[in-house]
Amino acid sequence: MKNNETKVPTSRLSRLSKMGGLASRLAGNVLLEGAKQLSQGKSPSMQQLMMTPKNIGHVADKLSQLRGAAMKVGQMLSMDAGDLVPPELAEILAKLRSDAKAMPHKQLTQLLVQHWGHDWLAPFAQFELRPFAAASIGQVHLAYLDTGEKLAIKIQYPGIRDSIDSDIDNVASLLKVSRLIPANVKLDTLLAEAKAQLHNEADYHFEAQQIALYQQQLGDSPHFIVPKVYPKLSNNSILCMQFVEGVAIESVEHSPQDVRDKVASALMELCFKELFCFQLVQSDPNFANFQYQADSQKIVLLDFGATRTISDTLSQGYMQLMQGAIADDKQQMIQAAQQIGFFQDAIDPQQKQLIIDIFYQACEPLRTQGTYDFGASNLAKRITQAGKAMSTQQNEWHTPPTDAIFIHRKLAGMYLLAAKLNANINVHALFNQVVNSKNE
Repeated sequence: MKNNETKVPTSRLSRLSKMGGLASRLAGNVLLEGAKQLSQGKSPSMQQLMMTPKNIGHVADKLSQLRGAAMKVGQMLSMDAGDLVPPELAEILAKLRSDAKAMPHKQLTQLLVQHWGHDWLAPFAQFELRPFAAASIGQVHLAYLDTGEKLAIKIQYPGIRDSIDSDIDNVASLLKVSRLIPANVKLDTLLAEAKAQLHNEADYHFEAQQIALYQQQLGDSPHFIVPKVYPKLSNNSILCMQFVEGVAIESVEHSPQDVRDKVASALMELCFKELFCFQLVQSDPNFANFQYQADSQKIVLLDFGATRTISDTLSQGYMQLMQGAIADDKQQMIQAAQQIGFFQDAIDPQQKQLIIDIFYQACEPLRTQGTYDFGASNLAKRITQAGKAMSTQQNEWHTPPTDAIFIHRKLAGMYLLAAKLNANINVHALFNQVVNSKNE
């Protein structure tokens, strides 16, 4: 697996040089491709010259080497613009998601000595140097304590925390130069939020605190397991957690219908509880953050770095919005959307109505009396098409409040997972049950 290892550039200068080298290579390729097409009598646009397959590969490769910042900007863009981003950018983001590379062993052991000292191996009976998972800001290793306890140890890539702001600025410059960002996306707002979010995710003390909050909220839940943290072995760059056995949540799609329905229902109910009761949302619904234990019939919850606190105003706004959709009360939905912050800018009535119509459509499972068949539904496709139609008809897309973007992402993730599992869920009953328990 040597070819899937690459040293993480640690200093700001070395990280900047990655981008500088990329810019030079892109410029050279643009000149060559431009000359080639002009000789053929063509008049290509700058964007066409920038986004050749060769250049797309170079961009994705360099951004993957920077790890966290590039992936976070891509994540924020895909949340805000969805399928409205150009296909070339979507291709780069897809490459980034599937191309996380591990640190070489030498760099890893240097980090472990730095954080735990030269006798770093002392507490362990075994420590696997090859990670079993690699993600945007860290990689995860398997280890055993002398007591026999099995651990999952998340180790942050070096240099990530200190270079978040400059990395994101560099990535933004590249995306602007390549003209890949739709002009109507409020990039500066998204970049500021990307920086704040990544600083949180790069602070493993913060993640440990969020894990403790979830354990407190869920208590002895019959549906969920949250791995415990080992504080003495953890710091802001290393997070040692109990290794909890489980299989990929997607594998449940091969289980009987009642199992698929129970899993999807439990996660949908948790989503409503997060929004209305806990006011604490784990905002990354990546399928990899959920696993399933067939023997205990419990869902393992992983990765709490993207947890966000939800304000009373936002929580109440979404409750009113969903209740308005259920009651077919468009005026209540407009007031709720206003409270959430969707109509802060000047907005014409036609666009306001389009936004409310998309909300109404997204609440289709909530409006359905009885079970909703996610597997047979094309809801996600219809919402995407409505979003595209609004973007092409209007000169301006009003970027919603950042917390709202994350809430939509979480809800969309639950819809996608329910569809993946071909689940039938009584979403209407789950919503009412959670809201009633909140009001008791």
